[in-house]
Amino acid sequence: MALRLLSELGMGECPDVLVERSLEARAFRNADGRLCFPESMVEDLVAGAACSITLHGRDPSRSITVGGDSVHFGTGGAAVQTLDLETATYRPSTIRDLRDFTRLQDVLTNISWFTRCCIATDIDDPFDLDINTAHALLAGTTKPVATAFSHPDNVAHVVRLFDLAEGRDGRFRERPWCAAHISPVISPMRFGDDAVMTALQCIRHNIPISCITAAQSGATAPAVPAAFLATSLAETLASLIMVNLFRPGHPMIFSNWPLVIDLRTGAFSGGGGESAIMNAASAQISNWLGLPSGIAAGMSDAKAIDAQMGAEKGITALATGLAGGNMIYESAGMMASLLGTSFEAFVLDNEMNGQVYRIIRGIEVSEDRLVFDDIRHSVLTHGHFLASQETMRAMQRDYVYPELADRNPPEVWAQQGARDIRDMARRKARQILDTHRPEYLSAAADAQIRQEFRIYP
Repeated sequence: MALRLLSELGMGECPDVLVERSLEARAFRNADGRLCFPESMVEDLVAGAACSITLHGRDPSRSITVGGDSVHFGTGGAAVQTLDLETATYRPSTIRDLRDFTRLQDVLTNISWFTRCCIATDIDDPFDLDINTAHALLAGTTKPVATAFSHPDNVAHVVRLFDLAEGRDGRFRERPWCAAHISPVISPMRFGDDAVMTALQCIRHNIPISCITAAQSGATAPAVPAAFLATSLAETLASLIMVNLFRPGHPMIFSNWPLVIDLRTGAFSGGGGESAIMNAASAQISNWLGLPSGIAAGMSDAKAIDAQMGAEKGITALATGLAGGNMIYESAGMMASLLGTSFEAFVLDNEMNGQVYRIIRGIEVSEDRLVFDDIRHSVLTHGHFLASQETMRAMQRDYVYPELADRNPPEVWAQQGARDIRDMARRKARQILDTHRPEYLSAAADAQIRQEFRIYP
């Protein structure tokens, strides 16, 4: 169905540069003037696309490989509000919040990469916003990072900032550790001119691209799930066509995010069963195509750190993890139907992701894991396994122990202050923010950056 949509319905509002390159490569215009792509052309471009990519960290030990059977939980989002750590109320997100989120997640081991999770609403100028967002990312973590661009012209300036941090012109291009989040396709079935131009600038500067299709059921995509998946697949394939026409094999994450709205109200809903199954299905389709898959999960519509939040995040993260999503975006911190983000949610989601990783790992079955001799010895001697060496080995190897979730008996829990998990998460977030102040950007490089660009405190 997706191939039929591209070959018969085609794409609208195509920038001239894309039309010209597409027509040279067997595309054609239909009777409605829309740009159509023959099935064989699409199949050839998919076959030549990157099937596995490396997202570099500034620290090479933190780089990740995306594709195949790998599953990585990371962040996304553009929350304009932050749940304040002190007042527990929502307020506009600031550049300080972004800097704090960046260094907070830097020590959270079950978050594999960091995409800016909030928009600094205290920076009005789009150019300054892009520059300061990039500065926050490179100053606060050495994990792989990702950002977005307000205008195509800003790409070169951000690359310049990264080269200043690296100490030499062209250094970032040689080993790019920041990816771009771009939505070249506007649902339903048309290109966005500025986003296409931004993507072409990223290709020019060797920046990996996550091409995101974020259609919404019943609004910009069909409400029928199967038809929705076919349409959003066609749109994400259109992004892949665009990228690979200009640079075959360019590192692109095939980010087909089927998003759901509550059809009673039209409000976005990220935490329901429909969102879980649709994004899980998207991961399976992308992986079947042999493409590095990007999906969205771990979102919650809850506004508070409560049972609704935990249930929605757990359902979606587990479903998409088991489906094999290579990159699971929005999986940390995102609240209030993506309008808000939370420090407490970051540390709680990190713990949840660790449990999901354990489930994905499964149960290893082999002769040495069946421990027949240990079973016989324990049964015939102690009558229990508490003193077994195999128990000690399994304790370290096979079990994940939560730091925040409380497993104590009620009386012990009460003696320790009867703290709920939000209180535990708040304490943990405060402790990290009070003590983890990384210096990943040298004073000399930072001074040079501040001479060229307006960096906010």
